[in-house]
Amino acid sequence: MKAKTWNLVCFALLLAVLIVGWGQVTAKIPNQKAPSQYAKITVVKTNYQGWRDSWVLSNGQVEAIIVPAIGRVMQFRLLDGEDIFWENPKVFGKAPNPAPEKWVNFGGDKTWPAPQSDWTKITGRDWPPPTGFDSIPVQAKVDGSEVTLISPIDPLYGIRTYRRIRLEPQKPVMTISTTYEKVKAKPKDVAVWVITQLRHPVGVYAALPQASIFPQGYNRQSEELPANLKVENGMLSLTRDPKKSHKIGSDASTLLWVGEKVVVRIDSPREPALSYPDQESSAEIYTNSDPDAFVELEFLSPLKTLQIGERIDLTTTYTLLRRTTPNAEEEARKIIGRSEVTVPNPRNIAKATR
Repeated sequence: MKAKTWNLVCFALLLAVLIVGWGQVTAKIPNQKAPSQYAKITVVKTNYQGWRDSWVLSNGQVEAIIVPAIGRVMQFRLLDGEDIFWENPKVFGKAPNPAPEKWVNFGGDKTWPAPQSDWTKITGRDWPPPTGFDSIPVQAKVDGSEVTLISPIDPLYGIRTYRRIRLEPQKPVMTISTTYEKVKAKPKDVAVWVITQLRHPVGVYAALPQASIFPQGYNRQSEELPANLKVENGMLSLTRDPKKSHKIGSDASTLLWVGEKVVVRIDSPREPALSYPDQESSAEIYTNSDPDAFVELEFLSPLKTLQIGERIDLTTTYTLLRRTTPNAEEEARKIIGRSEVTVPNPRNIAKATR
């Protein structure tokens, strides 16, 4: 064999050994995953509905839209889906008025101090909400894949709010941690109150605890009960009445909004043996009349007498699910783990009007 040919053979053998060896080395790398298996959460600044310096938080499945100019999480939706949170198109791009004669409802997800019944003695008015919680822009701080909204100090409550918004990797889940920090002023009994406004639903549902503290499973907070209110086998259900507004409270830890195509599940576990506002309510449902066709799913923290330097927190977790059945009640029972009832008990059915 000629020297030139021999050199080519040796080079080919050496190259084959290197390729095989490299394959063996890479095969031994533990927990090796393809790049597509890693979830990437992005935070991008945008102009949303005319509000500059807004933020879009996305994980490839869902996105949350955060608007510091009005201190709200204005939208939470599947990337290929429709809007879920209710927004008021009449006020797109407008700045909040710190001294409004009439409350301006922007929509979205926000926080107010509870109980509302204390507003008059603290702020001198029962409506609109305290200005430090509702009518001023807030600061947005971006930390990696999270956005935190930080409010100024409310002059009468002496409280600053923090709202930390984050998405779960590879899951259609958003978590908002709301914190009240007492900075100044006299101690006051207060609870964190988170209000989420959603578009007109097919139905709204609550997963009631096995032993509810309320004999009927709820407490009435409006003159009339909501439309089609029913409590059956551990689940409360109702619909929005287009003619009248209604509200009820409960000791639920899970609320559901069921739309035509999507379900929003909101969870905030109730803490046992603690006192809550609004007749001991940890969860509330409000339905608004036309023309603003929305409902509110609301959660509250336990009451606490806040001293300067102290904090209280409430975490709410939002999960988006695609509907899998044509029947809304069946969908809700499947999601919250409440089985069907074969023989309804008439005593547990509450009519909308009394």
